[in-house]
Amino acid sequence: MSTLGAYFRLVRAGWILAREGVFAALPGDQLTGAPRMAWRTAKLLARRKVKNRERSQRMSLAVDRLGPSYVKLGQFLATRPDVVGADVATDLANLQDRMKTFPTAEAVAEIEESLGRPITELYRHFDAPIAAASIAQVHPAAVLRDGSETKVAVKVIRPGVRRRFFNDLESYFIAARMQERFMPSSRRLKPVEVTQTLAQTTKIEMDLRLEAAALSELGENTRDDPGFRVPWVDWERTGRDVVTMEWIDGVKMNDIEGLRAAGHDLKALAASLIQSFLRHTLRDGFFHADMHPGNLFVEADGTIVAVDLGIAGRLGKKERRFLAEILYGFITRDYLRVAEVHFEAGYVPRTHDVHAFAQAIRAIGEPIHGQPAETISMARLLTLLFEVTELFDMQTRTELVLLQKTMVVVEGVARTLDPAFNMWKTSEPVVGDWIRANLGPRGMLEDARDGVGALVSLARQAPDLAARTERLSREIDAMAENGLRFDDETADKIGRAEARRTRSGRIALWVIAATLIWIAVQLG
Repeated sequence: MSTLGAYFRLVRAGWILAREGVFAALPGDQLTGAPRMAWRTAKLLARRKVKNRERSQRMSLAVDRLGPSYVKLGQFLATRPDVVGADVATDLANLQDRMKTFPTAEAVAEIEESLGRPITELYRHFDAPIAAASIAQVHPAAVLRDGSETKVAVKVIRPGVRRRFFNDLESYFIAARMQERFMPSSRRLKPVEVTQTLAQTTKIEMDLRLEAAALSELGENTRDDPGFRVPWVDWERTGRDVVTMEWIDGVKMNDIEGLRAAGHDLKALAASLIQSFLRHTLRDGFFHADMHPGNLFVEADGTIVAVDLGIAGRLGKKERRFLAEILYGFITRDYLRVAEVHFEAGYVPRTHDVHAFAQAIRAIGEPIHGQPAETISMARLLTLLFEVTELFDMQTRTELVLLQKTMVVVEGVARTLDPAFNMWKTSEPVVGDWIRANLGPRGMLEDARDGVGALVSLARQAPDLAARTERLSREIDAMAENGLRFDDETADKIGRAEARRTRSGRIALWVIAATLIWIAVQLG
């Protein structure tokens, strides 16, 4: 029954998206077969009054009708321009995650259930909500801290949002499987795997203890950094459904006039923002991945404070080296080195020619040289780079795409503050220091130390590895002699899975048929 409900929810979502003109606004000229027919049908179903609206407006109206889980889906897809395309990702990034607030009494009930204490014992006072998004809303409150009353922000999960999201998630998986089946060209983008990533990231985002942990980690990393910090967390008043953190008094970074009126140096703020982001990315390998201007405040002394750390990105040492060498290679016009880095990291298959790949990299880099530095976008450079790597069968790498998306947003904020912003000059101190520390003699010593540590770890595991190898060898010999055999339980599971698949196909046909009849009646 839940599968049938998922099909109906998917059909309802498709109907709303078609009526609001979202499908019609998507590029479908290159589609063939059934997908092209569906796209042309969707254009006919679009309401007349939406046809003159921008695509981003159509998306916003559709998402408002579909509810919180589709807001989250849109935000997630905005981080995946490799999947939806750069233009659509930009439109999705403009979706406003603003929902109606829910009653304070419901928030109090969520807090008391999560923390197991009455609200009057937790807070000196707890006020009405001031903002609400798809997953949670924020309340001003006060606690007793170090003997004095201190204002805090209390983020509370939206009641029922988990159930609603995971109900809709089932329909997302159905849509992803249909896309893989009927649009072979999209299989490279791994729609089902993308949906699994969405499920995992949203599970994390819906556990506010994990957001608190991310704030704590970023706070430790940036404790001594100039001009940047995050709010402290009140762990005593933090649980799965609630996080209590420092209240930030400052001007939002999207309030340009407010920043000017407060006497802030906008050029200095732009430089501090970019250098902070690159420092977190290269030095720590852990960065705030949702740094739009609404999540950034500027305090009276010019310190940037980042809030709402529901989405965070991580880069391993290899990925950080990859990023730094790419940027340095473009600066020095060493395109062969940029190409070699891709091959060394295993991002581009060895079946391709490194020199041919270097030629493609040169096509990106050469137009940059000779331009004024303030017109060169690092984010745009990475976007072009990832587009070219698709031609050489580079598989989608979520962590690099998330980095690219965040860099686009951060660089956009910096240029809003300073239209003549010089990305390269500003980033050179951070990137240059990291390259000298990690790609020079000191970096080689650290790599050698890491290698010795790996060898020691391997030596400790040697007895267990030998035993596993011997056991695997015996099992392979047995299979070669007797063939591959399933036990009764495995065979039964395979049979049931095949039966479910057949049954789901029949259900889908009935749902589609019923929906077509309903649409015909509505249009009639």
